[in-house]
Amino acid sequence: MRAASQRKSVMPNTATETRTGEPSPDAGPRRRWWSGWPDWSVRLAVVWSALYGAAALYWALGGDGYPFERVHEDRSSGSILEPSRAEAVAPVLALFCALGVVAGVLMVRRRVTGRLRKAVLAYGWVAGTVLTLLIPDYSLLGLLAFSPALIVFVFTGVPGPQDLGDIMYWHRGNLMIVFVGGLLWVAATLAYQRRTNGQCVYCGRAPHAPGRWTDPVRLRTWGRRAVWLAVLSTLPYDITRIAWYFGWPLGITDAFLKEMQDTPNMLEIGLALGVVSTLGSLLMHGLIARWGEVWPRWVWWKKGRTIHPATAVVPAGFVAIVLIPGGLMAVRGFEPASWGETGPAILWAVWGVALGAATYLYYLRRRGVCRSCGQG
Repeated sequence: MRAASQRKSVMPNTATETRTGEPSPDAGPRRRWWSGWPDWSVRLAVVWSALYGAAALYWALGGDGYPFERVHEDRSSGSILEPSRAEAVAPVLALFCALGVVAGVLMVRRRVTGRLRKAVLAYGWVAGTVLTLLIPDYSLLGLLAFSPALIVFVFTGVPGPQDLGDIMYWHRGNLMIVFVGGLLWVAATLAYQRRTNGQCVYCGRAPHAPGRWTDPVRLRTWGRRAVWLAVLSTLPYDITRIAWYFGWPLGITDAFLKEMQDTPNMLEIGLALGVVSTLGSLLMHGLIARWGEVWPRWVWWKKGRTIHPATAVVPAGFVAIVLIPGGLMAVRGFEPASWGETGPAILWAVWGVALGAATYLYYLRRRGVCRSCGQG
């Protein structure tokens, strides 16, 4: 009797959990709001598609504010859709979003099978990839790197003749809206794919089918390789910016170096970005080192405590995602004669993919037992 009760204590509570690992209405308030992402992500994706589709229809009919039109260079973006004409692109965006509303409604109904299910999944993954990685430019990466200064500028104002409107203008803000829509579609499609495959929507495990990546040693080995690939991809950018600061025109013309030297704070900004990149490459080692699992001594107020996996996964995953559009934008703007300007930035795409892989492997190694399906 005692052995039976012990076995029962380690089994998932099937009375309060569904077969796919979703808590039933009887499960009680055990989870915080973000744990409901498999449901609210698809609903928000439908709302996003409806609103952005309505805006695209407005632009197609001649409305103002089309965010991909040709504007002054100071207010343009590096999006793959810019510059373009509203009458050519806006109708396509409206149709694309209309299909998104249909696909999202079908995801909510959860009764789609066969080819229609494959079509819904195809739309979701294409929408997530295009909106998150292809249409945006380096703006999110730049805002992330300069976020400490931007917070100060909110209270002090931007030094010089500029203001915050010169940094956060509509063309750039629109790309952030597009990026958010892409993240919603990625989350919605992932949840729908897991749910319709009979997997746990939270951890992705299938019942009675252990995953391929279960060995911690194997996970750490591949994670180490991914981290080192990410570190190597940062070096060309760091080296060129440091070289420019000390007067060596590595990868650029002497005239361009002189122009930067004559522009106040230009070389200092480049050096700061190189330092930030270097610090980022050092922090990536936390994905394979012990101090990425247990708070080290230099974090004295938390030293010795176990680090929650989300503390590393969420910021590292976000950085990995925003690096890729910046790298793809650099590919479009590459000029061999001045390779030092955009050439090293092309490797941001490699950095993003490698960091994303290292982050995923870190998550697999530390995710433990799933609270929903009890596997792990």
